[in-house]
Amino acid sequence: MSANSNLPQIFDAVDRKREVFTELADRVWATPETCYMEEESAAAHREMLETQGFRISENVADIPTALIGEAGEGGPVIAFLGEYDALAGLSQQAGVARHEPLTAGANGHGCGHNLLGSASLLAATALKDWLEATGTPGRVRYYGCPAEEGGAAKAFMVRSGAFEDVDIAICWHPSNFAGVQRETSLANCRIDFTFTGRSSHAAASPELGRSALDAVELMNVGVNYLREHMHQECRIHYALLDAGGISPNVVQAHAKVRYVVRAPELAGLFSLIERVKKVAEGAALMTETKVEHTILSGVSNLIVNTPLMDVMQDVWQSMGPPEFDREDIAFAEAIRATLSPEDIAASWAQERLEERDVPLADFILPAHNEVRQMGGSTDVADVSWVVPTVQAYGPTLAIGTQLHTWQVVAQGKSGIAHKGMISTAKAMAATGLAALQSDQLRESAWADLKRRLKGQAYRSPIPAGTEPPVEAMGGRRRAG
Repeated sequence: MSANSNLPQIFDAVDRKREVFTELADRVWATPETCYMEEESAAAHREMLETQGFRISENVADIPTALIGEAGEGGPVIAFLGEYDALAGLSQQAGVARHEPLTAGANGHGCGHNLLGSASLLAATALKDWLEATGTPGRVRYYGCPAEEGGAAKAFMVRSGAFEDVDIAICWHPSNFAGVQRETSLANCRIDFTFTGRSSHAAASPELGRSALDAVELMNVGVNYLREHMHQECRIHYALLDAGGISPNVVQAHAKVRYVVRAPELAGLFSLIERVKKVAEGAALMTETKVEHTILSGVSNLIVNTPLMDVMQDVWQSMGPPEFDREDIAFAEAIRATLSPEDIAASWAQERLEERDVPLADFILPAHNEVRQMGGSTDVADVSWVVPTVQAYGPTLAIGTQLHTWQVVAQGKSGIAHKGMISTAKAMAATGLAALQSDQLRESAWADLKRRLKGQAYRSPIPAGTEPPVEAMGGRRRAG
């Protein structure tokens, strides 16, 4: 792969437009919007797609902030997946190595998705420009995907058929390191349990009341006992959405709790969900209340792809890490001063590397054949069940930075972030070019996917008839 004579051309195509896409990343950083509410961020990506000459489809899977840009004719379809949703409560000033919110309690790009979408779209644009310059048949698609943080938009997009004719899918994530993501992820499902009881005066006539809040508490206790009897890699989390009121002398007639259930594989997820439902039913039986459950979203476990990972590894090795300057190193050191030794050790341990005293990645992650469990979940996983998929790690953070923190937001417009996203765009574009040019690579990638699935057909973790929870998350559907 490193000998491919077209690599300089694809790298030049990235470099020619690095400034406008860096500006796009910074623009999205400045308008942080959460799950299904990314109106300004989606509009910024749509504007860029139009400027770069893509054909645009909107409202994909009936999601107002989901879109697709396509360019080229005939040939294979290479997809680049982008995201642009932020996280609540992580507002932070850029370039400041101390906790200093722009607006207390406001949103912030604590997972680096402002960079994620911009680099993916830059990679797609570079490959599009190469196709046009060479007259090569092939199609490039950019998928603008909202609501990765808990909304499972890609799972809804997969279910709608948006990926049915895609040959290869490519994505990435901001990271402490540069290289290929070789970990799988946990399948998960987000479920609301609503309990309904009967209110009464808690002192004068407590015997007439049936407490929905008691039911929620008993459910939580029951699930805590369940933890001992589930697979050790499974995870269950909950958040109380409605405690039934603020008056302790009134028996609460309604209460709602949201659960996230995770498992290493889809089959285990479905089984564990049923067990959690039984706990909820038991809590309702004990309190003589009624319970209803609503599945809001769900994602599958990620399926890695060896042929594509090997090609991307070769690309990274031929490129090497970004060249960070003194200013980048100084800011990284300032960020690391806000981190604990455990934070820094955890970043190295996640990749099973010996810890070194370096603030920024000066190497490419080594290849390995072991498929590891990263612990989190992603809706990229659902794409990986239906299309051979590969993901990069991009070095946009000081080593030790943990995702979903103010430190990520602080670095989101830094030279570190910009250099990391440009390097990653090159790695993705070059991997896409290799897949476009090689029938054998695409065939090998599909054979590897089928081998890993072991005859399993994709079954969406989202029940039929469940619509994307746009309104439930605060977003707005389009009229008509």
